Amino acid sequence: MEKRSDSHSDAKRLFTLKMEHNSDKENSEYLDIQGLSKYLEIKESTLYSLAAERKIPHFKIGRLVRFKKSDIDLWMDSHKKECIDIPKEARKILKAGRGSVRDINKVVRKAIEEAGQVGYTINHGKPDQVKGLGKGGHDGSF
Repeated sequence: MEKRSDSHSDAKRLFTLKMEHNSDKENSEYLDIQGLSKYLEIKESTLYSLAAERKIPHFKIGRLVRFKKSDIDLWMDSHKKECIDIPKEARKILKAGRGSVRDINKVVRKAIEEAGQVGYTINHGKPDQVKGLGKGGHDGSF
């Protein structure tokens, strides 16, 4: 009977040690590539690429790559994109732009006058080219 209780207590001790080991591994400050992949739900290949391109904070010890969990959390926070309320922002812009119509007309008139002074023409491209003549010369000759 004693042999059975000894094997039972040995199994219990082994189970406890395994649980402590797994608990320490889960709460570890440093993660390997597999652990980080599970933590962030990102493919391992993507993480290897990010590390190789130095786009993610990591430690390289020989061929081993390790990630400090607190550094990864900060890195993730730096990639956070803020959501904006587009309709609210659009209303702000429209409200700010509700100047008088005369102001808009003045800006348009001024732009037209300035363009006229520069010698604006409707033809785009070089002024000495004649359109529609195919492979002709710049002055229209063949």
